[in-house]
Amino acid sequence: MKKIDLETAVGFFLLIGIFSLAYISVKLGRLEVLGNKGYEVYAEFEQVGGIKPGASVEIAGIAIGRVTGMRLNDYQALLSLEIDKGIKLQEDSIASVRTKGLIGEKYILITPGGSEKIIADGGKIRETESAIDTESLMSKYIFGKI
Repeated sequence: MKKIDLETAVGFFLLIGIFSLAYISVKLGRLEVLGNKGYEVYAEFEQVGGIKPGASVEIAGIAIGRVTGMRLNDYQALLSLEIDKGIKLQEDSIASVRTKGLIGEKYILITPGGSEKIIADGGKIRETESAIDTESLMSKYIFGKI
């Protein structure tokens, strides 16, 4: 009888461990199991400078979404951004490609606008600022073209 109780307890703790590992994997990997929790907007950039799908979208340093996809559209990068449902972006918001730190990861910074109109699901952010190409700036500086 005691062996059955011990095996049941071990099995129970093993199941708790597996469920905990699955939960942590989903949360840390930012995976969506039960559908998305936001709406999609698009932003078109001349240069995205190495940004990847899954990169963070932030306002004032707070993550409000992520980059879900990117493709080439008329020789420009068209990014699809998933924004949390509780966040409303004004029509005149500005999307910029930024870097965390000197050589850190790339992310999209949204600067809110002052318009009364809100970008709807599937809408587009019209104002964008492309990534700064640090390699070309350094080469211009080194070769005296600045």
